Amino acid sequence: MAADTQYPPAGFYFKIQIDGMPDSDSEFQELTGLSMSLELQSVKEAGENRFTHQLPLPARAEPLVLKRGLLISSPLIEWCRKAIEEFTFSPKNLHVFLLDVEGGANGQPKPLMAWYLVHAFPTKWEITGLNAMNSEVAVETIQINYNYFTKSS
Repeated sequence: MAADTQYPPAGFYFKIQIDGMPDSDSEFQELTGLSMSLELQSVKEAGENRFTHQLPLPARAEPLVLKRGLLISSPLIEWCRKAIEEFTFSPKNLHVFLLDVEGGANGQPKPLMAWYLVHAFPTKWEITGLNAMNSEVAVETIQINYNYFTKSS
């Protein structure tokens, strides 16, 4: 059954590509924060007391938050470490693909939608709490800020 435009696509089948990083280092269990919003500036008009004008400011991108099982060593973690510990920034572009669960004609995943994030750099890295009473995988969270994104289908 081909992807039907009548129903929303599944949100669990996605892929991330980070320029200069191996594909094996770009596998995540969760992605949040793909968001842009306008901020508003309030301007009072002399003699007008009924309302305040709301003027739009340039768009602001929310930080992208990526989660995956903790890796001991990887180029992505080294990129984060350099930015956070050494204050050495090497911005990269990211590609986020929402994939069709049915796949393409050749059995390969077919992108339904794509987002291109420009001038991204890591701003936070953390791991989940460690607890000897639970048998859970340690999860690392990476926060990435970027200038803007474009969407394509």
